[in-house]
Amino acid sequence: MTPGTTMAACAALLKRDFALTWRRRGDAMNPLLFAVMVVALFPFALGPDAQMLERISAGTVFVAVLLAELLSLDGLFRSDLEDGSLEQLVLSPHPLSLLLACKVIAHWVTTALPLIVAAPLLAMLLHLPDGVLPVLLVALALATPLLSLIGAICVALTVALRRSGMLLTLLVLPLIVPVLIFGAGACNAAQVGLPYSAPLLWLAAWLALAIVLAPLAAAAALKISLT
Repeated sequence: MTPGTTMAACAALLKRDFALTWRRRGDAMNPLLFAVMVVALFPFALGPDAQMLERISAGTVFVAVLLAELLSLDGLFRSDLEDGSLEQLVLSPHPLSLLLACKVIAHWVTTALPLIVAAPLLAMLLHLPDGVLPVLLVALALATPLLSLIGAICVALTVALRRSGMLLTLLVLPLIVPVLIFGAGACNAAQVGLPYSAPLLWLAAWLALAIVLAPLAAAAALKISLT
């Protein structure tokens, strides 16, 4: 790979983000531990009735994973702002939207992917039917990168503010409600034997649109925040 090219810059940025996450792997495990604790508390709160837990299992796991990923969004650009590298990204001759897309990829791989891998265990705790598990995994595979892309825009808008966690949550939550409705709806439809492809196709369409537009919007928002 030729040094100085855009591809080399993207590869270096991904390598740096993965290395930083590995050094702070204790903090990186917090979203996964949060999701496990949330799901594990439901049997204690509702009782050991397997039929009741089965009815709420898909939605509970879906919400727990999305909330766990939401907790990690505030750190998407925070460390880069503190060490000055975020300004260097903005001043870089390479396309800022592409560099931010690489950071979103790194965030998804280090935060959402472990949650998706742990989803079968979380589903087992709530007696999710085996036939619904593939639908849940597909829904999470579509919803989690969509949340990362939407969150990147909101984080870029608030990154220059101190203690922006509450404001970030207020910005992101209304935007992910449709993701939650369609993702959990697909799982619930599969659980009762109804067609579930339409909600998944809607999620896929939104993800395709977000992949194109979200990095551009995040780059514009970041330039506004740092001006």
